[in-house]
Amino acid sequence: MKVKGKHVILSFVCIVLGFMISFSYQFTKSENANGNVTDRQWEREYEYRNILIAQEEKNRNLQQELFEVQEQVRKVEESLGTQEQVLFNLVEDVEKLRMYVGEVRVQGKGIEVTLEDASYIPSEANINNYIVHESHIHKVINELLISGADAIAINGQRIFHDSFILCIGPVISVDGTQYPAPFTISAIGDPDILNAALNMTGGVVDHLVSENINVKVEKKQTLALEAVLSKGNE
Repeated sequence: MKVKGKHVILSFVCIVLGFMISFSYQFTKSENANGNVTDRQWEREYEYRNILIAQEEKNRNLQQELFEVQEQVRKVEESLGTQEQVLFNLVEDVEKLRMYVGEVRVQGKGIEVTLEDASYIPSEANINNYIVHESHIHKVINELLISGADAIAINGQRIFHDSFILCIGPVISVDGTQYPAPFTISAIGDPDILNAALNMTGGVVDHLVSENINVKVEKKQTLALEAVLSKGNE
């Protein structure tokens, strides 16, 4: 019985010891397994982090390229805008030149200046001192041009930088066409400025009146000066 009891105790001890060894083995295996998973996760995270860093760097490079392209587009647009403005200015200059040479009809605000011979001429006086001469017309035209008139006509006939005005007795010849008094000088431009320039104290109107010329200045909301044929078509 004593021997059998010892066998039972020894068997029990062996069982417990085996269980402990098995548990220790399983625990150690589990720890090792957990350690391997953690390493793989760290490797993956490291790999993902490197990929993310590379992608962020690529995004920054692309963003920089985008900024450079946008800057190039802005410069091109600015250049096109400048060219468009230059073209607009050229077209505007061409239209002004066509207007100045009489190739186009001109319409706009302006004034009309009417010059007439004196209404009363003393019988003993020299009649030439009481009629309109080319010098009077020149004074009016020069003042209008200085004051910014865009186009001018005498009795409806456009005049230009090379026009000639000549007094022939009681009539005035404008580029070879004769007109009797009264003489109406039409000018396209700012009516207020043109009127003020003519009527300033000691100005053109005062000078004409002092030389016995009847002068009437009227502001016009609408004036139309017709185009003229070129010399080659006349």
